[in-house]
Amino acid sequence: MSADRQPKSAEIVVANAVKVFGTGTAAVAALQDISTTVPEGQFLCLLGPSGCGKSTLLNAIAGFTPLTDGRITMGGKVVTQPGPDRGMVFQEYALFPWMTVEDNVRFGLDIKGVPKPEATIAVDRIVATLGLSDFRKRYPKDLSGGMRQRVAIARILALDPPVMLMDEPFGALDALTRRTLQDELLRIWSEYRKTIVFVTHSIEEAIYLADRILVMTYRPGRIKRDVNVPMPRPRDPASQDFNAIKRELGALVMEEQQRFTNAELHAPAVD
Repeated sequence: MSADRQPKSAEIVVANAVKVFGTGTAAVAALQDISTTVPEGQFLCLLGPSGCGKSTLLNAIAGFTPLTDGRITMGGKVVTQPGPDRGMVFQEYALFPWMTVEDNVRFGLDIKGVPKPEATIAVDRIVATLGLSDFRKRYPKDLSGGMRQRVAIARILALDPPVMLMDEPFGALDALTRRTLQDELLRIWSEYRKTIVFVTHSIEEAIYLADRILVMTYRPGRIKRDVNVPMPRPRDPASQDFNAIKRELGALVMEEQQRFTNAELHAPAVD
């Protein structure tokens, strides 16, 4: 790498990534020869139907799933395991039910050994940023799904990782709550300028959020199309430009959905 092209701390580079689960006749290729770069501060969406390897790629970037071949680097360092430079938000809220909102948000800071006064300042700031101040003494069971997901995002933001990895975090929410949290996420991204890799199967969500969208193929997962979204924010889903991109992506995703359907129809029966 040349001296004038040093990797930035939150730049992600995926080089010839391959992931195969199982061996022999039971082997399943989840990812095949994926190469891409996510520049620091970019909002990237991984889009595609079930079985296209979106979550597998995200988990490989997180360091949860080792690649079979190829490599992933962040800031020039090879990813071999999870690290504090990457925060993960799951579709399931993954909160500790016996902890209050503020204790859930503080948890990672306590594990890192952050001094209590410093941790309190960080928690207060993040709780206020996400509109959780009135709920800080509540337990997860007392919160709506949308509020629980706010807490999950707050817990990651409190750790201040340069990269946020999000696996369909709004998939289980109703449409109104989903849009509210999408807008909240864009506000946070604009303020903190994290690098975000966001998995979704919703075409409209991908266009609404992303700078760039990678459409993935049905198994084995490859990059079918790399689409830039040049529209300024905020984006109007009713606009002509929005719907032109939606039609383009819809055709690409439906091709892969049909491949998935055909594969399921012709799969051998299992006793």
